[in-house]
Amino acid sequence: MVKRSVLRLVYVPALVALSLSVAACNKTTVSNEAPPEAGDVAVARIDGETIWSSDVRAEAIAQGQIGPGEPLDVTSDLFSRTLEEEVDQRLLAKAAMAKGLEKSTTAQRRLRAAHDRILGDMLVETSIDRDIDDKAVKDHYDEQVKLSKQSEEIRTRLILLKTKPEADAALKQLQGGALFEAMAMEKSIDQGTRFNGGDMGYFTTDIMPQAYKGVLATAKTGDTVGPVQVDGGWALLRVEDRRPEQLPTLEEERPIIMRYLIYNQVAGMLNSLRKKAKVELLVKPSQASGAQEPDSATTSMEADEASSDSSAAPTKKAGQKT
Repeated sequence: MVKRSVLRLVYVPALVALSLSVAACNKTTVSNEAPPEAGDVAVARIDGETIWSSDVRAEAIAQGQIGPGEPLDVTSDLFSRTLEEEVDQRLLAKAAMAKGLEKSTTAQRRLRAAHDRILGDMLVETSIDRDIDDKAVKDHYDEQVKLSKQSEEIRTRLILLKTKPEADAALKQLQGGALFEAMAMEKSIDQGTRFNGGDMGYFTTDIMPQAYKGVLATAKTGDTVGPVQVDGGWALLRVEDRRPEQLPTLEEERPIIMRYLIYNQVAGMLNSLRKKAKVELLVKPSQASGAQEPDSATTSMEADEASSDSSAAPTKKAGQKT
């Protein structure tokens, strides 16, 4: 734990801890001080200085462990780990101050950067989060559902064999009454599906490997088809079920939509601030500057639907339900 905190001293969370320590320098900490936020609880003290649950939550947000609007249970393992790191940070900051490091030009510049970042985050939190209500999230979700191209899902089982003669022999056994699941466990060389009876789960027809399309396009539930040549051998397939694609629910999509809506509002705020300020860039940006955000929300319903022409088991779409 100490080792990790040492490495993180150069990052903003550690600078924030140093900034807080500077503010508290030469002051006597009162153990019965009022909580900084409603419902806050004291979770630790270092030489009389209180660490509040909100401090730990802020650190978890800074690390990207939770989102700005997510709760953090004080009894959780994540809270315990983050609290230990917060204690380490405070101890390191106090030791740095004892050496007078906060007075250096480098420390002052870093503290100023942390100060500006905190204020910017607070502006976003107070101006943006409260404007995003459930209706805005649901409206965006409904819009994406209308725009999404709903495909068909097929659930299949697979037996993958090295050669066509082996596959032909296995097909004859299946036609003679052998159980597909048992034969998959016994003979299939596909390690990803072998031990669950060849079950590949559900995948959509639009991302189906090209080799499967010819035999599965018209196959009905219960049909065994193949053998077809795929990457790594010859495949026998049994159709377990066909159904309309199961789209992610609103609750599953909510975090993604929230991030997008927040980004849109932050972008609008920044554009407004830039118009009001005189900003001079003294160096020319590189032609290969970073990629821009998409014009519309990239939800799991809009994830790339690239297919593989030769792989034995298809890749599911992001967020696809099984």
